[in-house]
Amino acid sequence: MCLIVFAWRPGHAQPLIVAANRDEFYARPTLPLAQWPDAPDVYAGRDQEAGGTWLGISADGRFAALTNIREPHQPPARTSRGELVARFLSGSQPIDQYLAEVNGRSIEYAGFNLLLGTRDEMWHYNANESQPTRLKPGVYGLSNAGLDTPWPKLLKARAALGELLEDPQPHALLAIMSDPQTAPFAQLPDTGVGLATESLLSSVFIASASYGTRVSTALIVNADGTRRMVERSFGPQGGRLGEIELNL
Repeated sequence: MCLIVFAWRPGHAQPLIVAANRDEFYARPTLPLAQWPDAPDVYAGRDQEAGGTWLGISADGRFAALTNIREPHQPPARTSRGELVARFLSGSQPIDQYLAEVNGRSIEYAGFNLLLGTRDEMWHYNANESQPTRLKPGVYGLSNAGLDTPWPKLLKARAALGELLEDPQPHALLAIMSDPQTAPFAQLPDTGVGLATESLLSSVFIASASYGTRVSTALIVNADGTRRMVERSFGPQGGRLGEIELNL
């Protein structure tokens, strides 16, 4: 997952609104959004290579999502980051306790951001900062650096989400995440991957022959606990593969 914009509004009729893209190599095998047979309380897509996930919800109202931190020269990870999301969704541990445990062994993983929520709270954890933060109400963006790091695609998608909050609908949230426009060279961050790759990765929706946006997700959580989740999947060069809608 490489770009998430979300509105956290406790006390509102729709306390959580999420629009997100997972960017990955097309060759990495993935299962679409579904209830997990081996963890029936979990609803998420699934990475078939390591068994974890990048974004999901649980039957009891938990939410979790993950992005990697773009650091080309970081050491190899011992454990897949996707298990951090899966383990939270399938468990019942309070968020602060869970993140304290994650913080104690974050060295096992490559760099990551973790968003964790329940009906009452939302937290962010950045492995490089090692300081879990309970979020105040607001509209946020998360890509492959820190929370609200002002990369062009984050600023664009976060502003677009803010304009939809009076009447958020899945198709409109997914439209935000379909923008293929790259940023001007002068606005690109320098994360050590070279100018051509920085440009490719600077669009909200990424498409190429080997790497790009694999999944776009819209999630709307209502105050009564009901949720609507829509996932669109894509193949090489952004070719659309399918769409799944889940209502809980």
